[in-house]
Amino acid sequence: MDILYIDQWIIVINKPAGILSIPDGYNKNIPYVRQLLEDTYGRCWVVHRLDKETSGTLILARSKEIHRDLSILFETRKISKRYLALVNGEPQEASFCVDLPLRMNADRHHRTRIDLINGKSALTNFRVVERFKTYSMVQAEPLTGYTHQIRSHLSYINHPIIGDNLYIGLSKMINSKTLPDVPRMALHSQSIEFTHPVLRTVVSFDSPVPDFFTKR
Repeated sequence: MDILYIDQWIIVINKPAGILSIPDGYNKNIPYVRQLLEDTYGRCWVVHRLDKETSGTLILARSKEIHRDLSILFETRKISKRYLALVNGEPQEASFCVDLPLRMNADRHHRTRIDLINGKSALTNFRVVERFKTYSMVQAEPLTGYTHQIRSHLSYINHPIIGDNLYIGLSKMINSKTLPDVPRMALHSQSIEFTHPVLRTVVSFDSPVPDFFTKR
C-alpha cells in the first residue's frame, strides 16, 4: 500500500485499483483497505470510499474522534476532491458543470441514476485537461459526495468513463473501436485538500497519475 502521509491522527494512501475500500457484503475474505493497513499501523477507520476499480487518494482516521471530525468535514463539504477520468468523446466547453439530482440504487444493477423528481441535489464541476480525436481527459470536482456521482453525471451527458461497463450502456457512446485500450475503469482520485482536524492547517495530497492515462 502506497502511503502518501501518516501521523498519529490520519493515514492518507494511494489506493490501488482492484482493492475494496470496505469489506465485501457477501464475501468477508476479499481483501480491503483497512484490513491491509491494520497489521502494520494499528486500528483505523475509513472516512470515505473509492470504488474498487478507482485508484488514488484515500483518507483513513486513526481514532474514532478523528473519524468523527473528518466525517463532519465531508458532510459540510469542507473537503475538496479532484479526480481524473478518460471519457468518451470531446465535451464542447473547456469547463462546465453538471447540476442534476441523483437517486442511489435506482435499478436492479444498483446504479445511481438521474432522477429529476425523487433525486437528491448533486453538483459536479468538470474541466477538460486534454483533448484527443475520440476521447478526452477531464478533471472532475464533485461538490456533493454521492456514490457513483461522477460516473453517473458523465454517462448522462454522453461522455461516459472509458472502461466503465456499468454506466457506459446508459449513454449514446461513440464507436468503442476508436477508443484506447485501458486495463480498468479510467477514473483516478487525483488529489484531496482539507483542514487537518488537529493541526488546523490546510493540507493537500496528490496521488501519481496511472501510466495508462498519459501513454498513447
